[in-house]
Amino acid sequence: MSYFVTGGTGFIGRYVLERLLERKGRIYVLVRPQSKERMDAIVKRLGAPRGRIVQVTGDITEPNLGLSKAERDKIKNVDHFLHLGAIYDITASDQDNRETNVGGTINAVRLCNSLDHATFHHISSIAIAGRYNGVFREDMFDAGQRIEFPYDRTKFESEQIVREEITGPWRVYRPAVVVGDSRTGAIDKIDGPYLLFKWFKRASNNLPAWLPLPGIVGGRANIVPVDFVAGAIDHLMHKPGLDGRAFHLVDPYPPTIGEAISIFCRAAGAPSFSLRTSNPLIQSAPRMLLHLTDLNPATRVISDEVIKQLGLPRQFLAYIDNPTRFDCAETLRELDGSGLSVPPLERYAKTLWDYWERNFNVQASSTRKLRRSVDGKVVVITGASSGIGEVVAHRVGRAGATVILVARTKSKLDVIRDEIVDAGGDADVFTADLSDVKDCERVIDDIIAKHGRVDILVNNAGRSIRRSLSNSYDRFHDFERTMQLNYFGALKMIMSVLPGMRQRKFGRIINISSIGAQAYPPRFSAYVASKTALDAFSRCAQPEVLGDGVIFTTVYMPLVKTPMTAPTTIYKAFPMITPQEASDLVIKGMIGTPRRVTTPLGTTGEVIHAVSPSLADRILGTAYGLFPESAAAKGTAGRRDQITPEAIAFAHVMRGVYW
Repeated sequence: MSYFVTGGTGFIGRYVLERLLERKGRIYVLVRPQSKERMDAIVKRLGAPRGRIVQVTGDITEPNLGLSKAERDKIKNVDHFLHLGAIYDITASDQDNRETNVGGTINAVRLCNSLDHATFHHISSIAIAGRYNGVFREDMFDAGQRIEFPYDRTKFESEQIVREEITGPWRVYRPAVVVGDSRTGAIDKIDGPYLLFKWFKRASNNLPAWLPLPGIVGGRANIVPVDFVAGAIDHLMHKPGLDGRAFHLVDPYPPTIGEAISIFCRAAGAPSFSLRTSNPLIQSAPRMLLHLTDLNPATRVISDEVIKQLGLPRQFLAYIDNPTRFDCAETLRELDGSGLSVPPLERYAKTLWDYWERNFNVQASSTRKLRRSVDGKVVVITGASSGIGEVVAHRVGRAGATVILVARTKSKLDVIRDEIVDAGGDADVFTADLSDVKDCERVIDDIIAKHGRVDILVNNAGRSIRRSLSNSYDRFHDFERTMQLNYFGALKMIMSVLPGMRQRKFGRIINISSIGAQAYPPRFSAYVASKTALDAFSRCAQPEVLGDGVIFTTVYMPLVKTPMTAPTTIYKAFPMITPQEASDLVIKGMIGTPRRVTTPLGTTGEVIHAVSPSLADRILGTAYGLFPESAAAKGTAGRRDQITPEAIAFAHVMRGVYW
């Protein structure tokens, strides 16, 4: 038995080669010149005996696949011609799809027709069914289905060419959406359901796993692992009496889109979309979003931006409510006794997730990504003399930025600058009283005069006051001075750098807010109000400057062990994150363009306030009764604040919230 294979360097192709090596016979593989090294690596990884896999140089887009007469003579007597070579990318252009999928199939069919007795095996796709409304059987092909996208159309036309032009025996295989190996999770290309994995990761990072989320039912998520697809192709191509038939390599019991999303969410440790609705209007929402682009320029801008923020191709959304279901009774009958079957997605979803997380999910705080974001940039960090600001300054300095350290105490800043420079970085020091708006304007003028610009501004300097309303009636100045530094000082810094950022069409403004602006803890009305004011300003300003390349990011920081929290002695009994851990959140805000950087507990606080304000009030009221007023607020500074075991337990449950 001998074989000729196109697309052997592709994902499915490599697995098919592995199965063919378990049989006897020589395997000729079409390889483009630029893919030779890749093929060499595959042969080595598979441990193919010398001479079993023979590379034949060519290209499926050329007549006779680019093979010379001598090479065509080599394959003249092969028994099986496997055509796997194609573009498997729903986002590829119509021209690329047609050139490779249609043109490549025409060239492969004509070459096969010139051979003596080869059976042509064509790897098609369930995409040929388009949006067929109902059950699409294996003996169906042109059923009047609506085909909307270039990829789907070219797969349909490719299969049509095989059916109409092959002069010898042929068989067609229609895989569903192919994912990684069900045993190892191995995958080499991120598409299909993997496009959602980054969202599952974000949900896992920012939301508790027990939180139920609303979702849709959707159509059927027909997903199959690559090891099943390769095994089924190998089995069916060698079984006699199957010529002239098509086989659906699909999951006979596929989950709905909503169920599949929940399965992957559980694998990721993210909250499940368990509150699903079958409302037809909601089900068709993704398709309605696509149709918005055809209405007018305004709706086109909106829908394009939504799709861009989702990070999904337009075609992906159109498949969410696809009504087609695929019958695979004939395939199951022919596979009976082979030991080949599609495992339930629940059984291997965790394996797929773990492989993706190990190999494709680069943590936001990685040095490589940070360097790419800040290298060569002028980064101004306020409150840089200690705590979060100090740690962030060191990390940004190591990543290649020019770090501008701003605070009141020059001696402390000088030490940090020298440490950054000694480590090979670039740093400079500017002192300012950031509660004085005139000094804020002056320091930015001085920085620009010396360094030419400000690319990234980190508004980290801040003041916190923990005092109940009953102890604040005669202390209006607490509200004024908190607002002066946390809001007006930060705002003046922003307004001073914005003109230059907008003119250069680049700028990042990162405001360090507080989890209090999400959870609204009692005794922090002055502090939370100042942070919320800056948050509200940033949200209003963002649409005005987005077109100029300026991005606002708000980091909702939990309770951090810094000099600012030290005066509140009860915090010594609280679980707090370290400045290093806090710096991870700031760095995350510098990488990419996130509008918000938050924590699961902070997001939970927002959800509770939105869903049940009365429940939020009861929780916070309980906390108010558990935690004592600080010694400073009671006028007994110097005495240690007393805290009960109940309060300590509550603080550990609500780790990171200010109480």
